[in-house]
Amino acid sequence: MDYYLGIDVSKAKLDVALLSPENKIRSKVFVNDLAGFAALTAWLDAHVSEGRSSVHACLESTGTYHEGVATFLHDERVTVSVVNPMLVKRFAESQALRVKTDKVDARTLARFARERRPEAWEAPSKGVRALQALVGRLDALMEMRQMETSRLAIAHAAVQASHRTVIEELSRQIESVRELIRQTVDDDPDLKRRQELLETIPGLGERTIPQLLAYIGRPERFKSSKALAAYAGLVPWIRESGTSLNRRRGMHPMGHVQLRKCLYFPAMVAGRYNPVIARFWQQLSAQHKPGKVVVVACMHKLLAIVYGVLRSGQPFDPARAARVAT
Repeated sequence: MDYYLGIDVSKAKLDVALLSPENKIRSKVFVNDLAGFAALTAWLDAHVSEGRSSVHACLESTGTYHEGVATFLHDERVTVSVVNPMLVKRFAESQALRVKTDKVDARTLARFARERRPEAWEAPSKGVRALQALVGRLDALMEMRQMETSRLAIAHAAVQASHRTVIEELSRQIESVRELIRQTVDDDPDLKRRQELLETIPGLGERTIPQLLAYIGRPERFKSSKALAAYAGLVPWIRESGTSLNRRRGMHPMGHVQLRKCLYFPAMVAGRYNPVIARFWQQLSAQHKPGKVVVVACMHKLLAIVYGVLRSGQPFDPARAARVAT
């Protein structure tokens, strides 16, 4: 790659910095919408003589705000890397940068891409993109319904009817989104096949399986189950240095939070009904491991089983799964 494009993403705009082979930087601001994405690619065409394929764009993972431009650039033959913000923060600190603005952040991302050469991001398929949006919407609706239910419990009689009306409408919307999730999976042969494989794993239910399909995407993009566990952040965060710093801080903060969260309750269910996880749970408990440590370890084990089933294309087999390393 000869050109490196740093993109600082916010809800309304994109601050971009194009780093040329001559170490010159061009900066510009675009709107974070389809019209802005088109303007960005036209701007690249005007300043990159070798074509878009010679551009390596780098942006931070910022909730859902980065997804639109990342997908658009990927479809326009631009190599895209979506990196953890903590990595860029540490890089900026190593450069002794004392100024933090959107423009400076974009330039930092461009330099980060040139020096660190992060791996290319793989855009999800159209079916997975739709599933990701629907899963996110379902989570938001369920959270809103829970909030309204909590308010109803302490609400004055004068507003209880209003709360019930909102709860009923949210329940209707939840069922509508669930049906759309089922249709999206049924209409995509690849997603349907993967769903059927995951349904063979005890502990995974109707809500968790679409989340796993959305968050994992193609399992082939992970080299191993350990790589997937690291992606989810299900790896220990060990900090040791002399005698002043010697402690474990549980799970590493760098990871896919939603993927990690969606495994918590399934791991607890699997601890009772999945023979592999149940045996593993009992072994850890017999060693007097703290409860949280046991649950996290079982989340890791369950994710390894998910990866093994998806990569092999074979239904869950307790004998084979028992040999999966964690």
